[in-house]
Amino acid sequence: MTTETTVAVTPAASVSTHILDTSVGRPAAGVAVLLAARDGRGAEWQALGGSATDADGRCKDLPALPEGTTHVRLDFAVEAYFEKKPVKEQAEAQQDAPANRDSGAAQVFFPEVAITFAVSPGEHYHVPLLLNPFGYSVYRGS
Repeated sequence: MTTETTVAVTPAASVSTHILDTSVGRPAAGVAVLLAARDGRGAEWQALGGSATDADGRCKDLPALPEGTTHVRLDFAVEAYFEKKPVKEQAEAQQDAPANRDSGAAQVFFPEVAITFAVSPGEHYHVPLLLNPFGYSVYRGS
């Protein structure tokens, strides 16, 4: 007769995100998002891969987090997103912006946004990015 021991395994944390372009009140499609993780405050970041936002501004296929992950970083490449927006749409969104508002030139104050946050095993973390050419905000969503 053999006895088997069952060990309960806690699933790793999981992450999702979406981006809303608050300058036009629409989802931000086509923004590249990279995901990195580490397993302790002093540990090296491990690049896990990435995705791009879909037409609804969502990343539905971010890589899974490795077991033992304690910190996650999402890197959003937003400059390319704003550069490909039509100049007229940018000018309207930047009507109160300083300097280049009438020049027609695309200007992005934050070309990249990096968000780092702590995670616990078994929890899901949805981290929305509210974005415009001159600022951004993030929060833990549901």
